[in-house]
Amino acid sequence: MSIHRQLWALAFAALSCSAAQALDKVKFNLAWLPQGSTGGVLVAAAKGFYAEAGLEVQTQRGYGGQRTVNEIDQGLFEFGYGDPISVMLNRANGGKTVMVGAINTQWPGALCYMPGKLGKAPKLAELKGMSVGGGAASPLQNLVPAWLQANGLPANHLKLLRLDPAVINPSFLEGKVDLAECWEGANKPLLEALVQREGKQLAALRYRDYNLNIYGNGIVASEALVQARPELVKRFVAATYRGYEYMRKNPDEAADLIVASNKLLSKPILMQQIKETLDIISDAGADNKKLGYIRADRMHATIEFAKKAFKVTADVRGGEVYTNRFIVD
Repeated sequence: MSIHRQLWALAFAALSCSAAQALDKVKFNLAWLPQGSTGGVLVAAAKGFYAEAGLEVQTQRGYGGQRTVNEIDQGLFEFGYGDPISVMLNRANGGKTVMVGAINTQWPGALCYMPGKLGKAPKLAELKGMSVGGGAASPLQNLVPAWLQANGLPANHLKLLRLDPAVINPSFLEGKVDLAECWEGANKPLLEALVQREGKQLAALRYRDYNLNIYGNGIVASEALVQARPELVKRFVAATYRGYEYMRKNPDEAADLIVASNKLLSKPILMQQIKETLDIISDAGADNKKLGYIRADRMHATIEFAKKAFKVTADVRGGEVYTNRFIVD
């Protein structure tokens, strides 16, 4: 073989090797800051699960579930941490997003309160006229009135205040609001730590304990990506649930991995976020299925409840909002 052919062969081999090692780049919207609820994604990145699946995943902070879903629909992100209600609202307005796996098989929201002020176990009926601090764009503003009605109470039983998310916790700690919007796996452990610093205790009324049997957040993608790159979606979903499975078996190590890349996080708070996330990642009604599996009956109930709460008249069906196509058996 001539020297020129040898050089060409070597160059071709190098290019082929480089192409074989190239990773598909995707961006994931965390919907908020790094925390336990999205810990499986962060662990999958840290442990190299995505790289093993041929993916280079860039995680980026987000600004709430509904904005996250809309940004996925706009093509700004391939995947994100979003909820079925936001997907339904996106589709009702002409969008084309879809949930490709569940992480919160139960709704993680709650109303946090201090027992010293309201008693150890107040009943919903006893909270009449009390104020609730919630984000201006939070689903709480629509869900709570519908939730109260589902429990036989008037929609205005509680006084909902629209606050900037940054002032909810201070307002609650200063006693300016009676109850605060809180989310398991997210701000609830942080709020609990702040309350404990004041020598007080925190308790929570979880919506799911009072007739709210709906899905929470999961992995969301665009319908366009699902149709154009199904193999990429499948690889991402599999690697992500591998991360959550690893976090379930090794929570302490998972917390260390996440903190290593996010120095400002408090490990004790992160550990509580991880615990709360893992408590609701498995669905007892689908215990024979893999992590992420979405039940048709519960998704239908989720969408129907949300349509009433948000007064949506568009014909959006549960089967359009999710798919189990990428949950590996």
